[in-house]
Amino acid sequence: MAAGSATILGCLGPVLSADEAAFFAETQPWGFILFARNVENPGQLRRLTGDLRASVGREAPVLIDQEGGRVQRMGPPNWRQWRPALDQVMTAGRDRAARSMFLRARLIAHELHDVGIDANCAPLADVARESTHPVLRNRLYGHDAPGVIGAARAVAEGLMAGGVLPVLKHLPGYGLGEVDSHQTLPRVAAPLEELRAVDFAAFRPLADLPMGMSAHIVYEAVEDGLPATMSPRLIDLIRQEIGFDGLLMTDDLSMGALPGPLAERAALSRQAGCDIVLHCNGDRAEMEEVVSASGGLTGRAKSLADAALAARRRPEPLDIDAAEADLAALLNGQVYG
Repeated sequence: MAAGSATILGCLGPVLSADEAAFFAETQPWGFILFARNVENPGQLRRLTGDLRASVGREAPVLIDQEGGRVQRMGPPNWRQWRPALDQVMTAGRDRAARSMFLRARLIAHELHDVGIDANCAPLADVARESTHPVLRNRLYGHDAPGVIGAARAVAEGLMAGGVLPVLKHLPGYGLGEVDSHQTLPRVAAPLEELRAVDFAAFRPLADLPMGMSAHIVYEAVEDGLPATMSPRLIDLIRQEIGFDGLLMTDDLSMGALPGPLAERAALSRQAGCDIVLHCNGDRAEMEEVVSASGGLTGRAKSLADAALAARRRPEPLDIDAAEADLAALLNGQVYG
């Protein structure tokens, strides 16, 4: 596939196999994503990220979900264990939340960049409700759009200062989701006025970020049948009403929320307007199906992908001891999980 595949793919374990390397060399996914199954220690992780890039012959982006709290693929004893984001924001208080989240993200970026990871699936701009499903709720940054916006911007800036690209999620908002999209499809019946005033409003000021991730969720006020990832109407809303003009990737295609076989999910996501398809579990047969259905990275999608990579920059200097002391002062000494 001369243009390269419009996919981000995973591998099965902590070492890239010869078969996986050959598959990636042939299909040329745009990037890679890592999970806990791929992580053992810093030396192993540096070798893996290097081998993944070597397999495609370029400085492909390597992504991870390192939000902190329950969703972090790298943890003790080699990396810091963070508290859930909502706990940290509540502890810091409204006036100090954004600064605390910047410092957290800057320290996370330092750990990621050190092992060759240059994109993090954060920040989250979903607005928490009391009804938000527990799989998501304590990962969020607040209960109203202004607070979420400030913390999310701080996370994005902290990551970028550390040489790591942020991935804004979950567009156009998952805070009203009351079921776990890893298992089943959330449906939201809220009126469009509420969505615009709260959920979409939290994403608009962050629309300049270089990468974003779609939500596997149905918004009945806009599209009664398809989840946002596969809905041309909702992708158009993300682009036009919210104004997001970065590279838009899907959430993981393997999640239980999406209907139909994998090839159909991939094809419909691309047809709806997603630029890149994400497939995470490293299963070879599934990856072949997804790559075949996703097509090549061409046209506007390629331009946005190139622009995202161009936003990568060298890390700024960091005094780790000072950053940790500043964070501890903001959180009354309660920094880690």
